[in-house]
This record gives sequence, structure tokens and C-alpha cells, in this order.
Amino acid sequence: MGPIRGLKRKKKVEKDVDQYTPLHSSLSHVCPSDWWVDFSKRISGTSVEEGDSVTFESMFKLSRKTFNYICSLVKDAMMSKPMNITDLSGKFLSLDDRVAVALRRLSSGDSLSIVGESLGIHQSTVSQITWRFVEAMEERGLHHIHWPTNQDDMKDIKSKFENIRGLPNCCGAVDTTHIMFCLSTADPSSKVWSDLEKNHSMILQAIVDPDMRFLDVLAGWPGSLSDSLVLKSSRFFELAEEGKRLSGEKFNLSNDTELREYIVGDSGFPLLPWLLTPYTGRELTDHQADYNKRHFATRKVAQRALARLKDKWKIIQGVMWRPDKQKLPRIILVCCLLHNILIDLDDGVQDEKPVTHHHDPDYGQQVGDSTDKSASIQREKLALYLANKLPPNVP
Repeated sequence: MGPIRGLKRKKKVEKDVDQYTPLHSSLSHVCPSDWWVDFSKRISGTSVEEGDSVTFESMFKLSRKTFNYICSLVKDAMMSKPMNITDLSGKFLSLDDRVAVALRRLSSGDSLSIVGESLGIHQSTVSQITWRFVEAMEERGLHHIHWPTNQDDMKDIKSKFENIRGLPNCCGAVDTTHIMFCLSTADPSSKVWSDLEKNHSMILQAIVDPDMRFLDVLAGWPGSLSDSLVLKSSRFFELAEEGKRLSGEKFNLSNDTELREYIVGDSGFPLLPWLLTPYTGRELTDHQADYNKRHFATRKVAQRALARLKDKWKIIQGVMWRPDKQKLPRIILVCCLLHNILIDLDDGVQDEKPVTHHHDPDYGQQVGDSTDKSASIQREKLALYLANKLPPNVP
């Protein structure tokens, strides 16, 4: 699956949220304001007080406003097909019910049977609802992942990256993570999906902004491929090489040296004019070591974003039981969309655990196999520029 780019802006998102809050659904069998009371009773056997946001947020790890917005996105797509879906007691499942089931499946990472048992729904119904939700989010939510086309937005991104540790003209940070799953060794494709750590996995590559928002994602390639090969297979790589990405305003390092727009990545990626990686080796000069520290602090935002993604949407955190490898990239994409929606809506619900940057704790650091000469010169000039510049006024 290639990178996803949207055209709509955040103002449009906020407008949609305001128009849809509170949620109204003619398909519900209870008053909209009573939906959570009814749903929570079904789960726990006892009702909670209406408006008990703590209990709601502890269940779904997001606010009721965000939940309502997600319902507004998927309503037409999820309810357009005639599906008389009911729970085990025969009660018709409303839009709210269906979205709640799908979010519970994606956020908990529990099996279909466990989710179904906890909600009083057959596991096949959980599967059907979750997949319909994924399709609906793909149809209606893709605008939440897009590369900035507005120069003011890009200037804001550059400014925030520079405020981290002083890297000028940086437009993004790239990283990859492994989504692990079980696969029989008898499967003909077993070796293809086996990565360096002997796990079966699928790779997610993501480029993020300073607020940990995904700007571009690519999922679907086998874990056996290197980060460099995955990058070179992406549409983003093609666009950058053609000068259709990272081709905006340049930054003057000196009277005769300009620094083009670029993204940062670890040593598993190739050093390119538009992708700066750290220096490798033990014999580094002071300015090279200083550059590496700044570079690490800047690219760590991508690591944190992937760690938060996996912690929030646990369906992609653990080891899946023999998933459909054709559907898995689409599930990963929807988790990325939901991640961005929480940021776009400024959802105040905090994660239970502190944000970490360890999203693949058992995987070692890869080392890229190619270096561009002009990029090497550009990196050196940037490192020298930073060494002669006063430290940025940041914590």
C-alpha cells in the first residue's frame, strides 16, 4: 500500500466536529444521550451515570467528542449496506454500537472471541463490524494523512523541528516498525515474511511532523526487507527524487551554501540530498558527534509516534494470529488515521504509560548500504554550521 495523501485541511475537520456534536442517530434503539449508559450496562452488567467520561475514556482511550466525530465520518459508509447485525440477545446494533465494537477490537488487541464475549456479540459479528469500519475509514478518513501543501504549514513544521535541537529546514522524520504475526513454517511464503529477528512481520514506514502526526505512511512490505529497500519502493521516494517533494525554500548556511528541504532518518536509511542520516563509526570529530546528538533528538519524534501508535492501538502491538496479509496493511493504515485524528482534534485523553521511543525493543539497528556524495558534503557543511552556532534556546 502506497503513501496516503489527503487534500482537506484541519479547519474542515473542526467544522465537521462542531456540526456533529452531540451525536444523533435515528438508528439507535435508545436516546442518543443514553447510549453509553445502555452500552456500559451490557458490558459490565451495571450501568454508569450518564456523562461519566472517565469510564468512557478508560474503555476507548479517547474522548466522547472524538468518538462522535469518528461516528460522523463512517456513518454513511457503515450503514449504507443493509446489514441486520444484532447481539446475542437479538438487539439491533446501532451506529454507535458498531463503532464502539470496532474501536474496542483495535484498541484492546484482544481476540475476536474475547471481544465478542465481553460485548455479548458473536465473534463473526465482531469481525464483520471491524472490517466494515476499516473500509469506511479508508473511504472517509484518508484526508487525515497528507503531506503539507500550504507553505505556512510547512514553515510551522520547520520551526518546530528547529526548536528541538537546532536543525534548520527539516520537514519530517522517518522511521519503520515491525508488525508481528504468527505464520506456519509450512506456509510457502514463510521465509519471505521472516525478518532478521526470526519473527514473521510486516513493515510500517512513517514520516512524521514535530507533533507526532503522520504525514506519509507505507505498509505491506515483508519484514525481511531492509529499511533502505522499503524506502526506495515508496511513492515518497519517487516524488522526492523527481523534485516533487522537499523542493521548497532553501536555507542559507553561508554566503555560498544552501541547505535544501530534507527529512531525517537513522543509519538504516540511505544518505541522500533530501534524507540526512547520522555519522557512523567510532572516530568522529567534535562537530560530527554534536550533529549526531542533535540528529537523534530530532528524529526521536518518529520513534515516539510509532511507540504511541502501538500502545494506543494494540491490535498491531503484539503478535497477531495468522492475519489476512492482504487486509493487514489496511488495518495498519486505519490505526494511523485514528492516531492522527486524536492529534487533529486535540483529544485530551492521555495514555496510561509515558510516551517512549522504543517501538521495536527487540530489534537491532540496521546500517544502510549507500551514500550519496553530494549528500555527504551537505551533511558535513550542516554539521560545521551547527558547531559554530550558539545552542538553541530550548530545554
